[in-house]
Amino acid sequence: MSRPYYIAGNWKMHMTRAESAELAKVLVGELKDGKHKYLVAPSFTSLETVAAIVKGTNIRLGSQNCAAEEQGAHTGEVSVLQLKDLGVQTIILGHSERRHSYKEDDALINQKVKLALKHGFEVILCIGELLEEREAGKAEAVCETQTVKGLEGVSESELANLVIAYEPVWAIGTGKTATPEDADAIQAFVRKLIGKLYSADAAQKMVIQYGGSVKPDNAAQLMAKENIDGALVGGASLKPESFAPIAKFA
Repeated sequence: MSRPYYIAGNWKMHMTRAESAELAKVLVGELKDGKHKYLVAPSFTSLETVAAIVKGTNIRLGSQNCAAEEQGAHTGEVSVLQLKDLGVQTIILGHSERRHSYKEDDALINQKVKLALKHGFEVILCIGELLEEREAGKAEAVCETQTVKGLEGVSESELANLVIAYEPVWAIGTGKTATPEDADAIQAFVRKLIGKLYSADAAQKMVIQYGGSVKPDNAAQLMAKENIDGALVGGASLKPESFAPIAKFA
């Protein structure tokens, strides 16, 4: 069965509202005839601005994170209720920067995943190994742990709203990209794991994106692989001239 290609742009901590608006407007024009599924995830401060621009288009609005609790005394956090109010449709969780720079563990990420799904959001769950883990032959084990723990308590019916993004940490923002073969091998492993945890049908339907130095000149090679169903794009998503060709790859 063919899975839809899903290209997402994670803008990380970049751009003012005016700059975000400018980028969003260009992308709406560039991607209006695009054949794939699209998402942009601006900073929290730009969500409302970008929401107004992408509303009614073929570009989904994503958030880069959410709090693990619905509401309450959580200074500096942003709630799923507040994100829903802004028109956010998708939440990226477990990104390697959240795991490694901000020390979010699998249990916390799992709490967020379940909360976001409960409120009807689509979730992009990020997994991936560090360079030393890959060199020690532990890439599969790390991805297995992050997937199993991230999905704990998630039912098979909820998987319809869940996407997995495989991001080898050593390839993020480093200019190093996993070879299409490396990426496909891990993604095939994760797909098989979903089959074991849920069912063969769930494994077939699971959209698994690749993230890590995706660029216009390697996008088509990556997407040609059987288990790569799209991309979670960081740096290259900040400029229309690099993101649009990735998004419209043929």
